[in-house]
Amino acid sequence: MSDHELPHVAAPPPGLLALEARALLEAARFTFIGPKLRGIPQGTGQPVMIIPGFGTNDMATLPLRSALIKLGFNAYGWDFGTNLGMRSKIKTGLVRRLEQLNEHYDAPITLVGWSLGGVFAREIARHQPQLIKRVITLGSPINGHPDANNMVTLFRIANRGKPVKTDIEGFIKRRIPPPVPCTAIYTRRDGIVTWSCALETEAEHTESVEVHGSHMGLVFNRQVLKVIAERLVQA
Repeated sequence: MSDHELPHVAAPPPGLLALEARALLEAARFTFIGPKLRGIPQGTGQPVMIIPGFGTNDMATLPLRSALIKLGFNAYGWDFGTNLGMRSKIKTGLVRRLEQLNEHYDAPITLVGWSLGGVFAREIARHQPQLIKRVITLGSPINGHPDANNMVTLFRIANRGKPVKTDIEGFIKRRIPPPVPCTAIYTRRDGIVTWSCALETEAEHTESVEVHGSHMGLVFNRQVLKVIAERLVQA
């Protein structure tokens, strides 16, 4: 397979990338003032794990998890430090942790993945669907062309300047949604991932939901919190 089999989509323009700075304000408002919880469904202890985006860790998703806990859900981080890409040790550890949570709750777990974390969530659900109730992605590059984002530079830094090889065949396969309910949350003002590439492939068990805000602010977004809560209370 080749990249000619994928529609070429450009990365978000510099203007949108610059606007990602507004995520600082979004984070401050969400973290210190707190989201308005009125009108958001209350949970009854449903378990959910949130996988952070590339270059971030559980501290970045703590405000979102705290809000979910206030709403009555059991929200967990991924507990594997900074997300610098999938490694075999992390993959094995995540599956083991999900197995433990499944045993504890006697129920499958909802996985929420922010940006690259959403790619991880979908792949885990693809290979271990019995462990996963639903996957929710936040601005994740799950469709379109692998170059349709502004993450290449960050990947190069993480790989100590080495060229980053694009797995076109793997990317094409990943466009197919895993066999569990999938919700893709996206924003048209995304400065990191081209918004059209964050949409789920249409299927009976998939949906794409638009919110307003920045890519970096998706974990500090009341609309995102509401969508997650609404999906968590679904049977």
